Amino acid sequence: MNSFKLTVSSPNGNVWEGDAVFLSLRGICGDLAIMANHTPFITPVKPCNVKIELQDESELHGSLKDGLLTVADNCVTLLTGSFELEK
Repeated sequence: MNSFKLTVSSPNGNVWEGDAVFLSLRGICGDLAIMANHTPFITPVKPCNVKIELQDESELHGSLKDGLLTVADNCVTLLTGSFELEK
């Protein structure tokens, strides 16, 4: 399955970084689903639950308060003031 480089970063540094095959979160215009080779864009994100699917078919879940999502050249960066991964 095709993957993309995902970085979740907060003011304290990178919270998570690795290869993902799917990212789900809420932008200001509605729900977003990001996969490999997605069209480049930038959008603010709203407080929401985040789902990250990995290459081994496992999933990570977390929540964020707000932030900015950038997608370009198969690299996705989520900048957020607060992100918590569920254990």
